[in-house]
Amino acid sequence: MSETPEPSTEGSVRVPVGRLLALTPVALAVGAVCALGLWGISALAEFLQRLIWDDLASTVGATADTWWWTLTILTATGLLVGLVIRYAPGHAGEDPATVELVSRPLPPSAVPGLTVATVLTLAGGVSLGPENPIMAINAALIVAIGVRVLPALGGERWLGLSTAATIGALFGTPVAAALMLSEVNAGDSRIPLWNRLYLPLVAAATGSFVMLRFTDLSLSIGLPDDSFDGLRDVLVAIGVAVVAAALGVVAAFVFDPLHRLMHRIANPVLLLTLAGLALGALGALGGEITLFKGLDQAKELPGELGSTTALGFFVMAGIKLLALLIAAAAGFRGGRIFPAVFIGVALGFGIHTIWTSIPLVDAVAAATVGIVVAATRNGWVSLFIALAVVPQWNLVVPVLFATLAAWLVVANAPELRARTDEERARSAAG
Repeated sequence: MSETPEPSTEGSVRVPVGRLLALTPVALAVGAVCALGLWGISALAEFLQRLIWDDLASTVGATADTWWWTLTILTATGLLVGLVIRYAPGHAGEDPATVELVSRPLPPSAVPGLTVATVLTLAGGVSLGPENPIMAINAALIVAIGVRVLPALGGERWLGLSTAATIGALFGTPVAAALMLSEVNAGDSRIPLWNRLYLPLVAAATGSFVMLRFTDLSLSIGLPDDSFDGLRDVLVAIGVAVVAAALGVVAAFVFDPLHRLMHRIANPVLLLTLAGLALGALGALGGEITLFKGLDQAKELPGELGSTTALGFFVMAGIKLLALLIAAAAGFRGGRIFPAVFIGVALGFGIHTIWTSIPLVDAVAAATVGIVVAATRNGWVSLFIALAVVPQWNLVVPVLFATLAAWLVVANAPELRARTDEERARSAAG
């Protein structure tokens, strides 16, 4: 079953609406399952996080900001994740440093290990988000089940539904999925775009709906609305985004050599334990606000205005960026989008603190879009995330110009992704 166009008697393309309607319940089910998968993993990670960083810490007279507790927990997290990757079937999936957000489905046997490694990473304070592993987990299950239940749909279509549903659940809205899919969706060009997007958007909308029933998910950091001075603020947004994107490009240049250097340690248990120790040292230096995936911590930054200097905000961003690079290069199971959001928000606060004449929302949105463009190479999703972090409609024009400027900076730069051994071999041969 597919949306393959049928020629009409007049020679135009006739879209099989009946088939789309017949497949709508399938897309609804995929959306619900993917959202429940994300919610379950997130809820378990949050429960363990409270247990470790609040309850257990208080029993030994520590807090989440106690340096030795941070050092101990991050090192232990590295050890445990390393053990899972070393001994779990399927080695807890592929090295996330070398794959895109959307990659080929894993075998279902890798899902239990990847789930455990993801929960440990999120709960242990590692500076990574849930996006890459939950995309892989949902895709593995949906494709494996889908091709058995309805093989005519094909593995690629099942993967597309899973991807859209998970993106909708991650960001609490199908808009992000629509933007991403409109950028990557190929398919039969004779079919109108909205017909090609129909089933994925049903899955994305369902994923968003179910996720929002269980959580109060919101990307907004709660900044008050601000006024703008027209052309000046557009130019400021462009300048801030270019600086943030350039920082992301530097990180991308560093990432592959760092990954290659770290993986000279072939044993993942030793590698991740040492990486956890390094992350613990960074966390002890930066405090709790620089730990975890970064979204909740970004919402704490408005409370730091007036008490934190510009240098303090820049140090937070720098520590988070370094922690992101170490965690991702070492092989912790997690994604890079949410930590990048924290980095962008912290940069925006630092810039506003130096130049208070720059509206805070303008600086934060532009810095966020700049760093996220460098991290994701997806302009639409970066624009959406920036406007979700600072949901103010009169930001659309300056942030769009900022996105375009950031894209020019990153267009020919390396991705924030490590090359596989095969890619390195091809590059050397070429």
